[in-house]
Amino acid sequence: MTTDIHFGTDGWRARIAEDYTFDNVRRAAQGFANYLVDQGFEGSQVVVGYDKRFAAEHFGAAAAEVMAANGFHVWLTDTATPTPVISYAIVELGASGGINITASHNPPWDCGFKVRDRNGAAVAPAGLRTIEEAIPPLEDVRRIALEEAEEQDLVEIWDAAPVYMEHISKLVDIERIKEADLRILVEPMWGNGMGWFPRILGGGPTTVTEIHNRRNPLYPGMVRPEPIPPNVDPALEKTVDFGADVCLIMDGDADRMGIGDENGVFINQLQVYGLLAYYLLEVRGKRKPIVKTVSTTSMLERLGEMYDVPVYRTGVGFKYVGPKMIETDAMIGGEESGGYAFGESIPERDGILGNLYFLDLMVQTGKSPSQLIEHLYDKLGASYYYDRVDTRFPDEKRPEAKARLDAAEPETLAGLEVKDIVTLDGYKYELEDGGWLLIRFSGTEPVIRVYCETTDEDKVQPLLNEGLELAGLK
Repeated sequence: MTTDIHFGTDGWRARIAEDYTFDNVRRAAQGFANYLVDQGFEGSQVVVGYDKRFAAEHFGAAAAEVMAANGFHVWLTDTATPTPVISYAIVELGASGGINITASHNPPWDCGFKVRDRNGAAVAPAGLRTIEEAIPPLEDVRRIALEEAEEQDLVEIWDAAPVYMEHISKLVDIERIKEADLRILVEPMWGNGMGWFPRILGGGPTTVTEIHNRRNPLYPGMVRPEPIPPNVDPALEKTVDFGADVCLIMDGDADRMGIGDENGVFINQLQVYGLLAYYLLEVRGKRKPIVKTVSTTSMLERLGEMYDVPVYRTGVGFKYVGPKMIETDAMIGGEESGGYAFGESIPERDGILGNLYFLDLMVQTGKSPSQLIEHLYDKLGASYYYDRVDTRFPDEKRPEAKARLDAAEPETLAGLEVKDIVTLDGYKYELEDGGWLLIRFSGTEPVIRVYCETTDEDKVQPLLNEGLELAGLK
């Protein structure tokens, strides 16, 4: 069965065996091949990788066969490989782009198809539309058997890990972390991040313990491999049981991250972004721009003011963040979902490097994760509180909900004056306390999301409730 293929917030995702079939993966690969040829990259190198979802290695091989049949030299990873490692390989090899078979943090029944440009970054929206238009019917797909492609040196199966390991060793003092005598718990969520931190940090006083570190595409014990509660609750409990100093969390393809503190308390994605930006500004002395999606923390604007660096806002998704990082030569870019990219590396989310930077922040300041949050809030002169509600929402109801939100012009929300309404991506109501309420439709799932951040903890639930009412969900 073939179907229309549309690229959302970050690539194409669909239910395995329903719309996500071998035929449709091959069609998507042919569309990407057509796009690269039109961009002048005929006969160039491309990287193909995959995650640990059901049959992902076979979908990866199917994509490699199509790219090889179109005359590209394909570097196909020899095992499930983290998204940032695949993206860095594109840059290291001088490839024209890459395909990554992953649905990231989606539910277990989904798989996905991400494309990356020669910078290892997400392809910008205009490029994604061009790729969609270049996807042909099945009868126009070119294909060569993988074994034959290998014999003709059109496909090379390789290990992308060594060049990435060498790369990150130049960005972080790994030995300093090894010698810090930390007790680290790692939650790779049954995914691509498993094995990486024992490999990177083994051999010193610091100890690393992993949980959920074998392949299981059903992701037992969690709704999905997304690094937020309740999916991380078992890991947070084990952090206390093990007496760990920190819990490092990665999503299914290891491009997103999460942190649990020494008390088993989840440090939310907005707090982590504030801490990573603070680390680069204060500890590392960087003075370059910050890029953030409209859905993430106002702490970044405050830090930008304090350290005199510009802060740029984009729509949600790295198809906006990555290109903006390149355009502005940003030191960091990130989004509310726990994905952060670093200018020293590549404009791609990196849960491995982000967690290493967090460890380095702990070591260099001598502070625990909970102390770091207190320190950041003292620096900013305020505490920040955040939450999000996701609601299943059929696509056919979007026009009605959109019309309702287009017409809504609230003067106050939860007793706070609405200072501005921003419609860059969704409906964002900026509030007098520096906080905000955002309502937007997911670009990857039939879901409507309501988010808020405020400096008054008592306002969080009232704001979310008013957001649900505005969207017609209450």
